[in-house]
Amino acid sequence: MVSDDSHTHILRLNIAGHPVEWLTWQEATTLYARDLVTWTLGDTVRTVVGGISRLSGERSKIELHSIVACNGELHHGQSKKPTLNNRILFRRDQNLCMYCGKEFSDRELSCDHILPTSRGGTNTWVNVVAACKRCNHYKQDRTPEEAHMELLALPFEPNSAEYLALVNSKRIRSDQMEFLKSQFSKNCRLQ
Repeated sequence: MVSDDSHTHILRLNIAGHPVEWLTWQEATTLYARDLVTWTLGDTVRTVVGGISRLSGERSKIELHSIVACNGELHHGQSKKPTLNNRILFRRDQNLCMYCGKEFSDRELSCDHILPTSRGGTNTWVNVVAACKRCNHYKQDRTPEEAHMELLALPFEPNSAEYLALVNSKRIRSDQMEFLKSQFSKNCRLQ
């Protein structure tokens, strides 16, 4: 038996307190049951109730906190380098075109390579920005300087806390966001 919202994600930290990944409540329950959770922060977000012990006659119960720290390797082989994709890129740039400054929906934005890939540019966090299709089309296969376009903000590679905030932006609890924000870089534009 389980209580609380089935969409709650739990923030997993390594033993040093650095954010590692988001866990489902089922994955977190497994860590608790295997006694791999070293310490916790935040509120209890879910209570998982198990069976009745033959020895004690008591029902088992695990209270899951919103933030857990564990020893061990990264779960699911998650890489330490943030994965670049359009959805996360657009969140990083707050759904603004980095050339005209207007806000757009995801479907109205595109990924612009500051140094075009045809000219040796790479598909990396520091070489891409969100751009509306109009600005991206106008820029074409040129650098912003060649197209006489100014970048409104410099691109950056999110650290692990920033990346996790971007990945789960719609479902972060306030205690989790407060923890993540404490680890954002000082120049981070995320709110």
